[in-house]
Amino acid sequence: MSTSLIHEYPDNPVKSARSRGAAIIVYMLFLGSALAVVTAPVGVLIAHLKRRGAEPWVQSHLQFQIRTFWLGVLGGGLFIVTWQLLGLTGMPPMAPWALGYVYFTACLIWMVGRCAVGIGRLTSNQPVANPRSLTFGGARVTLADA
Repeated sequence: MSTSLIHEYPDNPVKSARSRGAAIIVYMLFLGSALAVVTAPVGVLIAHLKRRGAEPWVQSHLQFQIRTFWLGVLGGGLFIVTWQLLGLTGMPPMAPWALGYVYFTACLIWMVGRCAVGIGRLTSNQPVANPRSLTFGGARVTLADA
């Protein structure tokens, strides 16, 4: 391929939108937090720092990411309090532990689902329809083939 062909096809201006790359990195950091929890706070810090200067459609992704983080922190805090209270009730020790595993699995599915929807919309150069949503940003999520 000659180098003159490279200059005939400029980069897609949407793909070079301000802070689009930061949004991709934040999604990856959130997914990495399943293995190393420290990556999520780094991701939300990047999202907070990049949100103001981003294109409006990218801002919806950054807002979605910020909300994902803080909802996760709130849910985790409420669960820890509930878990401690269950432990004090005199239940068999296995009951709070089983509840903890179920809750952790549900939270992991929720977080990965939000990241998957966000990455799908970001790579399609589309905003998150409802970044303030508690679920998947207004996306219709099904397990059936399209």
